[in-house]
Amino acid sequence: MTTSVARAGTLQAFDEDAWDDLLNYIEERRVIPIIGPDLLRVQTDGGLRPLYEWLAEKLAVKLSVDPSGLPRPLTLNDVLCMYLGQHGRREEAYTRLRSIMREVEFAPPPALRQLAQITDFDLFVTTTFDSLLEGAINLERHGGQPDTEVIAYAPNRVADLPVERGQLQRPVVYHLLGRLSASPTYVVSDEDMLEFICALQSEHLTPEKLFHALEHNHLLLIGSDFSNWLARLFLRMAKRRRLSDPRDESEIFADDHTMQDERLVAFLQQVSVRTRVYGGAEAFVAELHARWTARQRKAVPAGNGAAHAPVRLLPPAREMPENAIFISYAREDLPAVQRLKSAFDAAGLTTWFDLDRLEGGDDYDRKIRANIGRCSYFVPIISATTQRRLEAYFRREWSYAVDRARNIAEGAVFILPVCIDDTPEAAALVPEQFRALHIVRAPGGEPSPEFLHRLQELSGGRQA
Repeated sequence: MTTSVARAGTLQAFDEDAWDDLLNYIEERRVIPIIGPDLLRVQTDGGLRPLYEWLAEKLAVKLSVDPSGLPRPLTLNDVLCMYLGQHGRREEAYTRLRSIMREVEFAPPPALRQLAQITDFDLFVTTTFDSLLEGAINLERHGGQPDTEVIAYAPNRVADLPVERGQLQRPVVYHLLGRLSASPTYVVSDEDMLEFICALQSEHLTPEKLFHALEHNHLLLIGSDFSNWLARLFLRMAKRRRLSDPRDESEIFADDHTMQDERLVAFLQQVSVRTRVYGGAEAFVAELHARWTARQRKAVPAGNGAAHAPVRLLPPAREMPENAIFISYAREDLPAVQRLKSAFDAAGLTTWFDLDRLEGGDDYDRKIRANIGRCSYFVPIISATTQRRLEAYFRREWSYAVDRARNIAEGAVFILPVCIDDTPEAAALVPEQFRALHIVRAPGGEPSPEFLHRLQELSGGRQA
């Protein structure tokens, strides 16, 4: 595989060892991608264009600004500054931008979709205000449904991660510099950027969980448009220490301009020795995606001599769809449950399980009981974990399923127990009603073709 390797003086080369290290960190979920505008090339009436350059031109028209005297490429900051110089109202630019974006519907760029396909990424930070990254993740992981969690920072409204990064149960997009709105709560101008950076460094306005994650993980700054000093300041802000201090975490700049900034390169050489630079944002994403995908193919054993595509673990929807198969599991068995759901998805079966695992409160209990009361089939997962946990919420789910089964005609199928390891059937700590049923074996969450076919037949008959 050929690799585009960028070198800058004595900066560390991005070689095969660097790719191997990066992929290892990604698989261990120790990498956070930070997405910038260089990845946002969209198809317009005038062809493929950088989104924010196109937006600047449209905004100039909306604000009746003549951009002929402005430098090219046109920027939102230049347009807004000229508008303010003509005594325009600052707030008007933000609502006009929202109107412009409401009038178009851009498909997420291929680079964003490639990043979304790397399912080891669970937290995405973006320095852009658009929704294209969110759209890419929804398309690639949720079948187009709006199930990605989106959080936006603003100096007057501090929003943090809901939980520590290691506890996230679904992908999160965090808009570090604000999100598109009719109000001036996102970065458009250089002055906005200054206000956001000052607020993010303030003791009382810092999203603490997010910055803890940035400090203790490797960072991929892909397609950023940070100027020389802003790049330095951002690194220092994210790492929360002198950049020359020893640290285990590294950073990668992948963009079209860092390599051309001799002063920034010299600074990184002398001070931030853990930083690498790669020339070209889209080229970097394409290479990363190809290498990650190749690793996934190698990790999946071949069957009948044919190579398998990498498994895409799509999280369940927040609300259970009608006639879904309900999977009940112990939280420690989530990886196997995700693989089981992926196999069900590939077989065209609608499946649901609770991903948040709140396990507390009357509202939560009512939701789970109602879902078990209307699901098409109930699949309890039996494992060494369920053997150990003599008291847990999944046992209440099992009890609810048994209660419903009492109202179902004898011989009709509702409960389909699945064992994901070598737990002996006779010794399984399950309700007595489960023992009368055949327990299906799906080692590690990999169901047999026969079991999938049976579920397809059952589901087809029920739908008919």
